[in-house]
Amino acid sequence: MKHLLLFINLLFFGQIFTAYSQERVLVFTKTTGFRHKSIPKGVETVKRILQSEDIAAVHTEDARYFCADSLSQFGAVIFLSTTGNIFNDEQKAAFQHFIRSGNGFVGIHAASDTEFEWPWYGELVGGYFTQHPPVQEAKIDVVDRKHLATKHLQKVWWHKDEWYDFRDIQPGLHILMTLDERTYKGGTMGKFHPIAWFREFDGGRTFYTGLGHTDESFDEIPFQQHIVGGIKYVLRR
Repeated sequence: MKHLLLFINLLFFGQIFTAYSQERVLVFTKTTGFRHKSIPKGVETVKRILQSEDIAAVHTEDARYFCADSLSQFGAVIFLSTTGNIFNDEQKAAFQHFIRSGNGFVGIHAASDTEFEWPWYGELVGGYFTQHPPVQEAKIDVVDRKHLATKHLQKVWWHKDEWYDFRDIQPGLHILMTLDERTYKGGTMGKFHPIAWFREFDGGRTFYTGLGHTDESFDEIPFQQHIVGGIKYVLRR
C-alpha cells in the first residue's frame, strides 16, 4: 500500500512539473488600426500546431501582459497581425527587457504594420509595411532552405496571399524568401523583395513572415510548417 501511494504521489507531482516546465509562448493580437478577419483562424491554428510540438500557447489582446511578471512565463511572443500603436512606455520597457534577456519574437503578417513611431520595434521586426495590392498568387523564391522555417520547401513556392511592400528594411537580416514581382501585379520594391527573414537582435532571436492575411493561408500545411519552424528558431530549439 505504501509503495502504491508513493507511486501515485510521484506520478502526480511529475505531471505538475511537466505542465510547469512546458515551453510557453504568448500569442498577441492587439490592434489599434486595421483589423484582420483572419486573426481568430490564425490564433486557433497556431495554438493547435504548437500543441503537437509540446509548446503551450496563451492568447491575449491585453497589453498589460507586457510586464516583467507576466512575460517571465514565456520563451517567446508572437505578434499575429497586430496593428497600430499598442504599448505605453512601461510596456515597451518590459518588452525590451524580455528580448534583451535572450527570449524570442515572431512577427506574422501585419506585425510589420505596428508601432511605426518606435524605432527599436522597427529594428526588431526588420521592416515596416507600406502598401499592398489585392490578394493574388505569386512566386516565392526560397533563398535559404536550411533554416527550420524553410527546410520543408522547394526552391519555388507558389502561394496566394496579400503581398506586403516594406520600407526601412534593416541591415543584417538573414533573408529566407523573396517575392518575384514579375509574377503578380502591384509590387513596388523591384528585384529585391524580401518576404520572410530572421536574425539575432539585442540579445534575443527574431523571425518575421509577411504571409498570413487570409483564413485559407492558415490551412496550408507548408505555411503551418513555416510558422512552426520560425517559432522553434526563436525558442532556440
